[in-house]
Amino acid sequence: MVLVGLMGTSCKERPHGPVPELKVDSLFVDLGKAKVERRVAMAEKAFDEMHRSQYLNGVVLYAEGEQVIFKKAYGWRNLVKQKDSIRLDDQFQLASVSKMFTAEAVMLLYSRGLLDYDDDITKYLPEFPYQGITIRNLLNHRSGLSRYETLADERWPDRGVPVSNDDIIRLYAQYKPDPYNQPDVTFHYTNVNYALLANIVEKVSGRHFEDFMRDEVFAPLGMERSFIYSLRGVDRIKTYVETDVQGHDLLRKGARRAQDDYLNGVLGDKGMYSTVEDLYRFRVAIDYGLFLPDSIQQEAFVPGSPLWKKGENYGFGWRMNENHPGVLFHFGWWKGYRSFFIRDIAKRRTLIVLTNTDNGVVGDALWEFVNDTTVQLPPVSINKSLVFDH
Repeated sequence: MVLVGLMGTSCKERPHGPVPELKVDSLFVDLGKAKVERRVAMAEKAFDEMHRSQYLNGVVLYAEGEQVIFKKAYGWRNLVKQKDSIRLDDQFQLASVSKMFTAEAVMLLYSRGLLDYDDDITKYLPEFPYQGITIRNLLNHRSGLSRYETLADERWPDRGVPVSNDDIIRLYAQYKPDPYNQPDVTFHYTNVNYALLANIVEKVSGRHFEDFMRDEVFAPLGMERSFIYSLRGVDRIKTYVETDVQGHDLLRKGARRAQDDYLNGVLGDKGMYSTVEDLYRFRVAIDYGLFLPDSIQQEAFVPGSPLWKKGENYGFGWRMNENHPGVLFHFGWWKGYRSFFIRDIAKRRTLIVLTNTDNGVVGDALWEFVNDTTVQLPPVSINKSLVFDH
């Protein structure tokens, strides 16, 4: 990656003769070399300690000032047998970090004039039995709907058979569980909101959600190691998800491989697999307007609720917390995986941690590292054409 900086010049005096070639890379690396080395050492110490004391098993990427200054893989793909070292380009289940990509798909359709955020969702899902819920309500977690997981656990007859997004809608239509509250009253984080958004993407685009994401989101961004895990067409689930990096539950007796689950058939709220490098490409794209126009992209980062519930708020696929001003983030947990994506806009810091365990890394330790102001790197800008060279 080439780093490009801006250097002021005097207009009063200009040298005669040819202008010497300026090697910008070496210039700016030298200017911040000592600080970069200190920050790298801090990262190495912090995450090595998490590996030892908090069972960090996965991949870490840390960037600051538009420089990726630390990447490291820790532990094993298979923790039960402790074999096959994790690699930097390994794919992990993102769990709820998937939501920011579902939101991106909806914003893409909005940019094409194919839907409006304030449309009632029954315009696209006429069989859904609740009125007054808009696409914006789903994006901001303000629908008031109850959890689909509880509904499925109570009403789905065979957990060996995957339940799909369409099945979830049929369950709501048949049993009509009471909502938590009326639409657009308060922020209440519920996975069903993003499952329904995946249905709307399918209805508007006329394509399966996993295909739309591959062709319209991942491919344009060069996210070649990202995909949506789908059980579409599967009659009965297998015992395990067949991936290189296996998810694990950490028990007192040791690690146990996490099994596949009938709820993995529901997409939009989870189900995406990716790598730290693909996620960083995505971060660069949305920060520099390389995927959607800024006028559309920036709305994803606006708090969706006028009142902050317990200091928390939500944009389009991004969390916000009053304890961390200027920070956008999302964490995820699902069936043997945990993921962490933190973007500190003010400090120009990005931390991405993907793990294949259901616990171990403590969020407080990540916040402590991101918020540490002992060393701050000099500003640089990124050569976007080299990041997105496809």
